[in-house]
Amino acid sequence: MRTTFFRSLKMTLLSTTLAMLPAMGQANNLPDMGTTAAATLSIEMESQYGDAYMRMLRASRPIISDPVLQSYINDLGNQLVANASDVKTPFTFFLIRNSEVNAFAFFGGYVGLHTGLFLHAQDESELASVMAHEIAHVTQRHLARSMEEQAKRSPAALAAMIGSLLLAAASPEAGIAAIHATTAANMQGQINYTRSNEQEADRVGIETLYRSGFDPYGMPNFFGRLADQFRYVSKPPAMLLTHPLPESRITDSRLRAEQYPRQLDQNHLAFHLAKARVIARFSGLQAQQSRDWFIRRQAKAQGVFADSLQYGLAIVALDQHQYQQAQTLLNPLLKKSPNNRFYLDVATDIDLGLKRYDIAAKRLENALKLAPDNAVLELNLANVYLNSKQYAPAIRLLQRYTHQRPNETVGWNLLAQAYANHQQLAESYAAQGEVMALRGQWQKAINRYIEASRISELGSLNQARFDARIDQLRREQVRFNALRN
Repeated sequence: MRTTFFRSLKMTLLSTTLAMLPAMGQANNLPDMGTTAAATLSIEMESQYGDAYMRMLRASRPIISDPVLQSYINDLGNQLVANASDVKTPFTFFLIRNSEVNAFAFFGGYVGLHTGLFLHAQDESELASVMAHEIAHVTQRHLARSMEEQAKRSPAALAAMIGSLLLAAASPEAGIAAIHATTAANMQGQINYTRSNEQEADRVGIETLYRSGFDPYGMPNFFGRLADQFRYVSKPPAMLLTHPLPESRITDSRLRAEQYPRQLDQNHLAFHLAKARVIARFSGLQAQQSRDWFIRRQAKAQGVFADSLQYGLAIVALDQHQYQQAQTLLNPLLKKSPNNRFYLDVATDIDLGLKRYDIAAKRLENALKLAPDNAVLELNLANVYLNSKQYAPAIRLLQRYTHQRPNETVGWNLLAQAYANHQQLAESYAAQGEVMALRGQWQKAINRYIEASRISELGSLNQARFDARIDQLRREQVRFNALRN
């Protein structure tokens, strides 16, 4: 299923930034660091700040709304969370279209990954090592603890710092200036505290990596290669500017990896397919450049590598509306793995391009019997129903989807489209309102619901439902503005 991403202002992500080189120490002798921050911020407050920040990110960053890639990073992230210690909050993983090598964690279990990570990671263990590090930042509550340290130096500093973080999300220049003003007097203490956080996240992260079945060498391998690659460039990645990688830290990371039995990467097909998808659609390359990238590597590729390159070429052909060529490339892969979500997604778009709606619907309906409630399959099937003007089944499917996944904009967007095409304008306005609320655009969301209520039958259950949601949105708007102010 082809999707879009939000383009808007460039923003600074003020959060716990990635720097993953492990320091020495025994992973099973870590102190309990999750309690001290409770005096400053409760888990509930962290969740509120995280939710507010995420809404602003949806409105102003190029977050990728690609169900296939989202499903992949969710599966990988949840595998790591299941093997992490001190998990006190749900986790939300998302992708940002940015070629910089970076990742970040924020209040409430939100972990963002730049697509640049896929361009530099060579296997799934390397990508997983980045995510494990960021998960550790959340479980150890590093941002809250850092704020507590600041508050100890100045009781007024905590509110100022939180306000500055949220201000930066809405207005980068003003936010950055506020952060500098807030922290300038205590800069050295902040640097030391951040180093301590990074070392702890390294230790906890590499243990999580191992316990999740990944190669512990994924961490030092990735960052050692990254340090070598950018050692002499005039402008290294933002991550290396904020967190230099001296040889001593890379050595420490390798020594820490040696404390665990080696678990060789299994050349996970899903990782290589995700990487191919990023290169084909989200790397900034033109179609011919992407095609050349895949073709240059085909001569020496074998196994899953060869399959992923062919998959990438199929996406390039599809996006150029070369449907027959895309089908020729995809068919051998689909025959080999008929229930692979990556392949089914592209096969569906090929069928849509060729107007073979019945074939696409039957394939997806059969796949859903084997994997009920799978997000990729459900969204693709809903898209098929929409394109074939079967609006009623599309609405039923998307109603269930948005009920189960209320924080995903792609489902609400499709539902709004289905309602509009089915001449249910009030419901379409309501679905649009949910998208705007997820972006923190509260007044626009309220206005959509007011319009939905206005055109509904007077005194009907629908009108009562819309009016109740208006009241709820107004309360959320007040709470949101209180956090920002």
